[in-house]
Amino acid sequence: MEAGQLAPEVRRELSTLSKSTADTIARHLVAAGNLLDEDPEAALAHAQAARTRSGRIAAIREAVGIAAYHCGDWNQALAEFRAARRMGSKSMLLPLIADCERGVGRPEKAIELSRSPEAAELTGEDADELRIVVAGARADLGQLEQALAVLGSPQPDPAAVGSTAARLNYAYADTLLALDRTAEALQWFLNAARADVDGLTDAEDRISELS
Repeated sequence: MEAGQLAPEVRRELSTLSKSTADTIARHLVAAGNLLDEDPEAALAHAQAARTRSGRIAAIREAVGIAAYHCGDWNQALAEFRAARRMGSKSMLLPLIADCERGVGRPEKAIELSRSPEAAELTGEDADELRIVVAGARADLGQLEQALAVLGSPQPDPAAVGSTAARLNYAYADTLLALDRTAEALQWFLNAARADVDGLTDAEDRISELS
């Protein structure tokens, strides 16, 4: 792992540290990013190692939060995301924070966050990510019609591709299925599979089950 592989904006955040400390932290952060999908526990260990060397930099706290999130450690992720925001993180963390609130058993808080001024400013994929979280929170509360309304306002674009589009289509399909609208659900699982160019969902398996 080379320090130079770290994103330039994160390197700039580390510029207040000594060169040796910054390079060590940078290598840990690069390792955390590379391991995130295949070994999130190892990614978390690297991010935490970076935090032990400097816990007052937003990008480091954010990295710990993301790794903890991938490990399903909602409490730790929530604490780190909040710390990153206090330190001035420019990243769009609201959807992740709302999902952590769901994870710790507070779906009502996730819904409350979706009504904040910050949420109103979200656009594009960031807004879609929050919609997915809020719909999940509604489903947690047994409010399936409200979940569908969240996902359908506006209705997902069946022609969109990418991970967020795939997950949005999948959530829409799954909610339709929970409401016993099977034929519509099948069509949206097909849309999800078409959008899922990276194979992040099991949409194709769901299609096989329903066909």
